Amino acid sequence: MGTQEGGRVLIRVTKFQRGVTLIELLIALAVMAIAFSLGMPSYSAWIQNSQIRTAAESMQSGIQLARAEGLRSNATVRFQLTTTTDATCALSSSGTNWVISANDATGKCNVTDSTVDPFMTRVKASAEGTKNVTVAATQSSISFNGLGRVTPAPTSTITIDIKNPSGGTCVAASGNMRCLQLQVSGAGQVRMCDPAVTATSDPRKC
Repeated sequence: MGTQEGGRVLIRVTKFQRGVTLIELLIALAVMAIAFSLGMPSYSAWIQNSQIRTAAESMQSGIQLARAEGLRSNATVRFQLTTTTDATCALSSSGTNWVISANDATGKCNVTDSTVDPFMTRVKASAEGTKNVTVAATQSSISFNGLGRVTPAPTSTITIDIKNPSGGTCVAASGNMRCLQLQVSGAGQVRMCDPAVTATSDPRKC
């Protein structure tokens, strides 16, 4: 603030302290460390849960694509769970990788030319963001005919359970992992559901 003296304006300069003291810095770091440690378990669970959902959505899209290819080509197209995505692949109901092809892809998952047996349409490796998930399906291969129906017709709904033991047990077993299930009807419809949901009015219920 200025004052006037003999026709001259004198400006009084106030000095402000700049920066922080060492004690203030240490307190801020301590608070940040506590907040980070409290948030880590929740963040870790979110990451592990996201792998389950990513795998489930990927497989759901794969099954829908196989059905669409069957309709488009008016021929049988298979969605297959496999142990690997190379020349050593085998069909497995616990396979975490999947391929879409016209013929059996056993030992031929590395064939990328769609004009050569097994006439591959798509290959998806579990290492692509879902390396910790486990899969348990009622059958390793789902074939769709030219009408978009599962062939041969299953005696019951085909299910694929997707879990993540690395993150813990499923919510349905009092854990913290939001495990999911895919269901494929004989008509070829596929839906994702949550085994932990029990309310009959909830559309997520399996």
